[in-house]
Amino acid sequence: MPETRPAPPATPPAAPAGSAYEPAAVEQKWYAYWEAGGFFHADPEAVTEGGAEPFVIPMPPPNVTGRLHMGHALQDTVQDLLTRYKRMRGFEALWIPGMDHAGIATQNVVERKLREQGLDRKEMGREAFLEHVWAWKEEYGGVILEQKRRLGDSCDWRYERFTMDEGLSRAVQEVFVRLHDEGLVYRGDYLVNWDPENQTVISNEEVDNVERPGHLWTVRYPVVDEGGAETGRYVDIATTRPETIPADTAVAVHPDDERFADLVGEHVKVPAVDRVVPIIADDYIKMDFGAGALKVTPGHDENDYAIGQRHGLETVSLMNLDGTLNEEGGPYAGLDRFEARKRIVTDLEAAGQLVKTEDYPHTVPISSRSKAVIEPLLSPQWYVSMEPLAREALAVVDDGTVRFHPARWANEYRRWMEDIRDWPISRQLWWGHRIPVWYPTNADGERDEENFVVSVDSPGPGYVQDEDVLDTWFSSWLWPFATLGWPDDTDALRAFYPGSVLVSGYDILFFWIARMIMAGTHFLGEAPFTDVFVTGMIKDKQGRWMSKSLGNGIDPLDTIEQYGADGVRFTLAKLCAQGQDIRLDPTTFEGGRNFANKVWNAFNVFGRFLETDEAGRPVRDVRRQREFSGLTLVEQWMLTRLDETIVAVEKSLDAYRVSEAVQTVYDTVWRDFCDWYLELAKPGYGAEMDQETLAFSVEVFDAILRLLHPFMPFLTEELWWKLRPRDEGEACIAAEWPSVSEEAVALNKRYQGAPLRYADEAKKAIESFTLVQEVVTAVRQVRAQYNVPPSKAIDARVRVGGAEAEATVAALESARGDLERLAGLGALQIGADLDKPQAAAAVVVDRHEVFVPLAGMIDLDVERERLAKEIESKRQFLGGVEKKLRNEQFTSRAPEAVVEKERQKAADARAEIDALKANLADLG
Repeated sequence: MPETRPAPPATPPAAPAGSAYEPAAVEQKWYAYWEAGGFFHADPEAVTEGGAEPFVIPMPPPNVTGRLHMGHALQDTVQDLLTRYKRMRGFEALWIPGMDHAGIATQNVVERKLREQGLDRKEMGREAFLEHVWAWKEEYGGVILEQKRRLGDSCDWRYERFTMDEGLSRAVQEVFVRLHDEGLVYRGDYLVNWDPENQTVISNEEVDNVERPGHLWTVRYPVVDEGGAETGRYVDIATTRPETIPADTAVAVHPDDERFADLVGEHVKVPAVDRVVPIIADDYIKMDFGAGALKVTPGHDENDYAIGQRHGLETVSLMNLDGTLNEEGGPYAGLDRFEARKRIVTDLEAAGQLVKTEDYPHTVPISSRSKAVIEPLLSPQWYVSMEPLAREALAVVDDGTVRFHPARWANEYRRWMEDIRDWPISRQLWWGHRIPVWYPTNADGERDEENFVVSVDSPGPGYVQDEDVLDTWFSSWLWPFATLGWPDDTDALRAFYPGSVLVSGYDILFFWIARMIMAGTHFLGEAPFTDVFVTGMIKDKQGRWMSKSLGNGIDPLDTIEQYGADGVRFTLAKLCAQGQDIRLDPTTFEGGRNFANKVWNAFNVFGRFLETDEAGRPVRDVRRQREFSGLTLVEQWMLTRLDETIVAVEKSLDAYRVSEAVQTVYDTVWRDFCDWYLELAKPGYGAEMDQETLAFSVEVFDAILRLLHPFMPFLTEELWWKLRPRDEGEACIAAEWPSVSEEAVALNKRYQGAPLRYADEAKKAIESFTLVQEVVTAVRQVRAQYNVPPSKAIDARVRVGGAEAEATVAALESARGDLERLAGLGALQIGADLDKPQAAAAVVVDRHEVFVPLAGMIDLDVERERLAKEIESKRQFLGGVEKKLRNEQFTSRAPEAVVEKERQKAADARAEIDALKANLADLG
């Protein structure tokens, strides 16, 4: 297993020149540094001997044929930010990467390439074909893992596994043998979902039931006597699949249907092939469908198969593996099933046995792999008996061992588990894990199908192995523990199983998530993870699934080139609200890029005052310790906001509320730090920043970068190295998660999950600066209302109210400089007994009032005239709407939604008129 992490490089790469943030110059540099330094490594001994708490995420293994798409980008972003967050919290964090061999998809890719060279898989034979597949895998497969590095995936690449590598293969073989020994793997001859395009069976979960336009043909079946002669009576039967008529072995009616009561026990002649079959009675038949009778085709319909089993009917298999009709098709043998449909309908019409044809939309089973129409086919296959496994896997969800986020997915999980069917696991492919079953052969090489041996190794000479391979999911359901070395008792398995959380889309809830829980509980006695975070799916901005045919896909790599990996990650994380699909407009990524630029420029506000060497690195640490009481008002407020943000982000991420965590960080950085703190901290033009302000700015920004690192790792790593000199081996990725200030910790010994409490001094600081913000906002609101530019100084009065007016006046006076600077004020009066000036705008702030004299700020006469005209215009508009609402014909005949819209227009107009009249009154 992987060795201990090597020591990282002593110094980071040089920072790129220039003041603008350039993602391309930063991202690959830092990823190479992290990977070379072993920062992604997880050490089993740190858990088993050092007592570290593990945090483990098994990456859903992408197909070896795959390319990065937005679904991968979303889920990888979530997995990586959780891994980085836990790593910074002191966990031994392991994110296990790897790939799936993707049996059908990979075989199809290689076959297509061989056909282009004029080669045929069947002609070259199994061994030669597999050599081509492995060669293709080595040359072209796994591109997606390199693409994931572009996104910043901090996987421990030493654990990278492939579902066809030697260790995984051994685990797969072991599981098959164990399940067979337990009586949970068996071979059965049942009706399966056959994909004629790929010529293999697929499971029910790989079938999409799609409604398509079609036809309902009503066909006349003549009743015959014991000698086979037609009696002149007949039974009309409606069918959507006339091509299966040659395989009919009965006609069924409902036992209570009086129309056919005297015909039960008689016989009819099957059109096209003249087979004589019985008329039977069965409760399954719907008397109101078609003419009330059903053609029973046990070899090509699941429900008909069940009827056939109940009545002991013959099962006729009509189809070849490629979807053509075999000899049972009589005159239609050799035809493709859909061509045979056309020919049979034509012949029925010519024979007078086609009663009618109706348009009839109906549900068609489609292979999710090849998109071919599924053909139900009787075939011997290997199955896993799922009910015992499901029972164990249900228990760990019911008792809370495994929790779903959002919780509603647990109900979907239960629904599927409680109605689970046995799993057909054999596939008629060459690429995959070959089934470990061996058949003895006679002198002529014929297999003895009954006396097989289930074994990882061949029993000896004279035995041949089963030709089929196992379903791809049969290897990936072992992923959480097979990747750690199971069935061996490895250090990694002891340290990192069970894992912590699985992040996946709901599209593979049954394919993979449920099966992994079954495998883990059955083979290791423990569920493979404690939490399942089910993300929404990404769709285009119109809510459609992204597809090549629609041309609406968004390439993550192109998006990274345009917006930077951090911009893409931040945007996807911000959109990742629990349980909600994402309608993605490519322009949405501009928000992530803009935020990255905001953070970069925030550093430049104070970072330009740091003393640096020729490479742009800081040469001394400016941080200094100050008591809370020694901080300025805005610094005290900023520190408490930072504390609250740390707690809120922890709470959100621990509950997998990713979008909520991102929004919290975004608001704190953009609004609190940039728009409020930095506006007061930055010096005037040409001035230097004082050292205490610079030290505090560095301290807070250091914490902000660590808060942001899981979401925006490249940008934060770059800026983190610009803040202060770093010791050998340091990096933001390995830094400690920020903790709340000593001031908060003193009163909050166990602060996680609860609002922070502060001492009286801190409370007063928070309240005072909050009031400063509200007053500034009130003045800015007046500026915006009267179109006064920020550069123009204006006056203001703050009339303080409430029981503690004297203390509030003192607090505002102490913050006078902040108020004047942020609000752009010339003269400011603060007091409890101030009068409202003539011609002044007024804004209520809690128990206080803010007055802004308008004389001198605007031309009062021009403004009065403008307001009067606007009031008259709104009154005329309101009059028109009210006239419409008084019209009884309109209100009684128009849809309620239309009438309600007009009512809302009237209400809005009245409110606007009231506001305009208030503004006019302010002007005196």
